[in-house]
Amino acid sequence: MNEFGGQPNRIEKNTKIKGDITSEADFRIDGKLEGNVKTSGKVVIGKDGYINGKVECVNADIEGKFNGELSVTDLLSLKASAIIEGTVSVSKLAVEPGATFNAACTMGKGAMAGATTAAPKMQPSKTNEPAKAS
Repeated sequence: MNEFGGQPNRIEKNTKIKGDITSEADFRIDGKLEGNVKTSGKVVIGKDGYINGKVECVNADIEGKFNGELSVTDLLSLKASAIIEGTVSVSKLAVEPGATFNAACTMGKGAMAGATTAAPKMQPSKTNEPAKAS
């Protein structure tokens, strides 16, 4: 992991934290975090890691679980074991086969300009066909 503003931070496996974290350094989370993370660095959620809250970062690599609001100004990389739920705003997205991505997503450079994330509008069908996203 690159060092942006200091030494990388780690929340180890079997560690649980409740609260908000603000830093300029990278974070690796192998434990559980209930709260928010804001960093000008990279966030890595390890295979056993879990975050429930809001994350704002430059880059993110996710192998574990995330539930909440995720805002990544550059690249979000989802590994095959990743499970994402909530809302995501990202410039670039890389998803390995097998990853679970159940999120409303806004993508592209314009997504980072404070755009709100919303699920697609569903159109009622005129027959017995399932509704289609528009």
